[in-house]
Amino acid sequence: MSTLTSSCGTDPGIACRLAWDLTHSAGTTATVNVYLAGPIGRTLRIAFVIVLALVARMLTYRLIHRLTEHAAASRLAAGTSERREQRARALGQILLSGVSVVIFFIAALTVLSDLGINLAPLLASAGVLGVALGFGAQNLVKDYLAGIFMLVEDHYGVGDMISLGKATGTVEAMTLLTTRIRDLNGVVWHVHNGTISRVGNESQGWSRAVIDYPVPYDSDLTRIKELMERAAAGVWADPVWHDLMLEEPEVWGAQELSGTEVIMRIVAKTAALRQWEVARELRIRVKAALDSANLTLPAPETVDVTVAEPPAEQPS
Repeated sequence: MSTLTSSCGTDPGIACRLAWDLTHSAGTTATVNVYLAGPIGRTLRIAFVIVLALVARMLTYRLIHRLTEHAAASRLAAGTSERREQRARALGQILLSGVSVVIFFIAALTVLSDLGINLAPLLASAGVLGVALGFGAQNLVKDYLAGIFMLVEDHYGVGDMISLGKATGTVEAMTLLTTRIRDLNGVVWHVHNGTISRVGNESQGWSRAVIDYPVPYDSDLTRIKELMERAAAGVWADPVWHDLMLEEPEVWGAQELSGTEVIMRIVAKTAALRQWEVARELRIRVKAALDSANLTLPAPETVDVTVAEPPAEQPS
């Protein structure tokens, strides 16, 4: 005789048990179990996995978004630059993308397992494909990882003045793959992040204006230093320039010697990217102070070169 166990198995579902209770027919119960209960149960499990993945993604997104906004707000409250706030949000976007990939990858594996697909060959093939893509796109992966580390370690950001060797200019755009900078001549440089071995950033923290001013070799250096210090103190006392400098300019003194002149050096610690305008103002003030003291620079040495004319050809 047919029984519930023979028709539905040792663990009958609700639909199969209901069909047996209503019909007591092995054929009807088996049909319901194969074509109705099985697909419905599998569909419900897949739907549950998808809903669970979406809920996990939403909760994770809310947590990362809250942490990112808190970090950005704390940076602005502490008086840090807006670029730091943008960096915090950019890191949040990277975390969000990574979390989405991980969650949906696990959900996809679970769904495939519920569909009865053997995951061992699939994972093995994916591993081989990943190795092949890793070798084929290693420069792309290198650029991507370099961009992430540059962003995490805050090497530079949009608006910074940086030097990458041959390319020096202002950062106009930065992605995880490339950096776009514009130099002083207006030329736009596109640099792959993976090729950047070192970078000089002139926009972080503070800058320094360095002025090397030549004076005659036989001048009284003590008097010249006093004149330069007086000119530098005038720039420091000027409210327009005082806000651009972090410390009072210093006259370091003789930097180089030659047979005709002495190079005197003045330095000033300024706000980031303001060193050039401060240096120009210091040169103007120093020149005015030295001109008022009737100090003139020696004329550059000239060398007279006489070129002998070739002898006239003798008639044959």
